[in-house]
Amino acid sequence: MRIHVTFIDRVGITQEVLALLGGRNLNLDAVEMIPPNVYIDAPTLSPGVLEELRDALLRLQGVQDVHVVDILPGQRRRLQLDALLAAMADPVLAVDGSGHVLLANPALIALCGREPAGEPLAALFDDPTLQRTLIEHGFRLPMREVSLKGQALLLDAMPISETGEKAGEGNQPLAGGLLTLYVPNRIGERLAALHHDHAEGFDSLLGDSPPVRTLKARAQRIATLDAPLLIQGETGTGKELVARACHALSPRRNAPFLALNCAALPENLAESELFGYAPGAFTGAQRGGKPGLLELANQGTVFLDEIGEMSPYLQAKLLRFLSDGSFRRVGGDREMKVDVRILSATHRDLERMVGEGSFREDLFYRLNVLNLEVPPLRERGQDILLLARFFMQQACTQIQRPPCRLAPGTYPALLGNRWPGNVRQLQNVIFRAAAICENPLVEIGDLDIAGTAIAHQADGEVGSLEEAVEGFEKELLAKLYRSYPSSRQLAARLQTSHSAIANRLRKYGIPGKS
Repeated sequence: MRIHVTFIDRVGITQEVLALLGGRNLNLDAVEMIPPNVYIDAPTLSPGVLEELRDALLRLQGVQDVHVVDILPGQRRRLQLDALLAAMADPVLAVDGSGHVLLANPALIALCGREPAGEPLAALFDDPTLQRTLIEHGFRLPMREVSLKGQALLLDAMPISETGEKAGEGNQPLAGGLLTLYVPNRIGERLAALHHDHAEGFDSLLGDSPPVRTLKARAQRIATLDAPLLIQGETGTGKELVARACHALSPRRNAPFLALNCAALPENLAESELFGYAPGAFTGAQRGGKPGLLELANQGTVFLDEIGEMSPYLQAKLLRFLSDGSFRRVGGDREMKVDVRILSATHRDLERMVGEGSFREDLFYRLNVLNLEVPPLRERGQDILLLARFFMQQACTQIQRPPCRLAPGTYPALLGNRWPGNVRQLQNVIFRAAAICENPLVEIGDLDIAGTAIAHQADGEVGSLEEAVEGFEKELLAKLYRSYPSSRQLAARLQTSHSAIANRLRKYGIPGKS
């Protein structure tokens, strides 16, 4: 049982409160002192003892109230941290000053195949010198490539001071570091799609094209309305960014914004993440149960990404919550009620899914009270160049290389590409170019976009996807071969195998093949 005691702060009152607890031989799992409050987790405290203890506490001078609570503030903060770490798709781990793992998120545990807490970094990474290098440089290193279980990853290290804040260049005592790993073809997401470093709300939404101006104007009106919002748009267009901007401009902006990707978790895990679970709900459940995102975000916002992937069972449970704000934890029988605004997003056609019977019609109308459509990148005209320059600047800063810029010859390809992956794909392309290009001017051959060679072709002139891809591949290899005149050099430049390049050179009849 967990109790909260409020009191008028005076010298010695906390010792008197703890003495009353100690005199009853109660096992205390946790005590949190936040004057004028004390929070106590006493698992052996029975209702009968609680009544007697409450009377004794209220007789102490200055004690004002004693009541039962579901969770202690420190425990709530830890659960919020766990929820945030679990929502991160990229592997993250915190290490102490000697390079031993203190904390790892689920993505890192899945990558390692085990819980690495307590292990040295040297036991995780294939490079035995990495741990020493990080320590010697105070966990301040440019982004670098590392290998974990044979998989190539990019490592971003951030020093942490003993105060728990990011360590600066001053004399703050160093407590360790926070390490984030990125798969190279996803590193562009690190640049935070369409996001200014210090911008808030819709100032973070880069672009001045008519579709973006329309989106901003409508979203700014909708953001202040306290009703469910459905955000639709293709994959990679920045739907979560729009959701965060709406939260930042809403009356709930000072309360939590928590997100759940409905496509990333199986039904049972998604249910416990969203609704929480009661004590003993399943084997391995933590004692006392666990609040879900809805409880942790009370008074704030919950963002449900990829809502179209939600199972029919969870659709029914979410519908009930949207009806009256109440729900039950997994395995629980107590009704809980919270005040949360639901924002949802999908790249799927929910109306068509309703017609097919794969998405509940009543839930669709509950979610679609307000709606926004995020335009695809190909419809945003000159925003593409603005974004590309912005991502290039951020990428150079991120990997700590001298500034580079896009050559004018890249503009037609950037503007003419269809960008099926939208802003996220553009981020990845620009970051990769900044990482591998050795010159300050990024040319067309440095951009890894399959649509480059066909950007100037009319749709009717492309016979098939295979022909278009082959045309691009042939043009790219012919162009690069002038600077890398052997299959081995070209394979190293394109980061692929020598045999694959040799076969393609023969296929396209490019001279000088080895």
